[in-house]
Amino acid sequence: MKQWCIGVLMVLTLMTVEARAKQDNTAAARFSVVTTVFPAYDFTREIAGSDVSVSILLPPGAESHSFEPTPQDIIRIQNSALFICVGGESESWVERVLSSMDTSRMRIVRMMDCVQTLEEELVEGMQAEEEEEEEAAYDEHVWTSPRNTMRIVERITAALAALDTQNAVAYQQRAAAYLVELETLDAAFRNAVASGTRNTIVFGDRFPFRYLAEEYGLSYFAAFPGCSTETEASAATVAFLIRKIREEHIPVIFHIELSNERMADMISEETGSAKRLLHACHNISKRDFDQGRTYLELMNQNMINLREALR
Repeated sequence: MKQWCIGVLMVLTLMTVEARAKQDNTAAARFSVVTTVFPAYDFTREIAGSDVSVSILLPPGAESHSFEPTPQDIIRIQNSALFICVGGESESWVERVLSSMDTSRMRIVRMMDCVQTLEEELVEGMQAEEEEEEEAAYDEHVWTSPRNTMRIVERITAALAALDTQNAVAYQQRAAAYLVELETLDAAFRNAVASGTRNTIVFGDRFPFRYLAEEYGLSYFAAFPGCSTETEASAATVAFLIRKIREEHIPVIFHIELSNERMADMISEETGSAKRLLHACHNISKRDFDQGRTYLELMNQNMINLREALR
């Protein structure tokens, strides 16, 4: 850790003059927005259009909990006019980096600060971490509720408009159109839940959907909480999930993106339930990234899969 901090300071010392010069030269042109994760990147490009250079730090397909920024990443943050992050424990590196640089000319949006956060919970049958946390753990996947996403979009729009008053109306118009699409998505989720014959879902995986469940009145069973680092469930946990599916005749077992899916496969084979993806949108595969997949596309497919699970 000491070597890492020294390296950061050296990079910042060597690059500050160059960074400031670049920032000054491009201030009147396209300014830079740096985001840590896919949702922030996708929301911003929807609002910003071609008026802003938007980039993402977490590589497609990568695990966010083990990500550490490179010296080049730190320079990109230093050069940005707007930096958008999650703001949770999985990004503990963010505060270390920001504390090592002058952020007086930079706007920072932490998505967890835009909404009312929810603590992760241990529901019946869920396997806890081997080492119990002394402090409360909060679910960082705030964007899994479209209503929360609306609040985040409004905050990002305000930051862009404040940075670039000449294009403020354009940002606000794009945001307004995007908010209409999010309202439609929210209505589709509400309809899917209201028209279902049950309100319980089961995950053979982690559960990064506290905000989705809270927003639409869903109950759930899962192997692990959303930010758990565990991937292999105990036999007792798997047996519990199998029993719940059989007792309640639940037609779908869910898994999340970038998962090995082994647990969901096992439960599906044992119960005859269909295996489906519920995408938390924290990150996407390189293929999806290259194809330009969006949050709205992923969440609309989530709605379709949820409707099947609640029938």
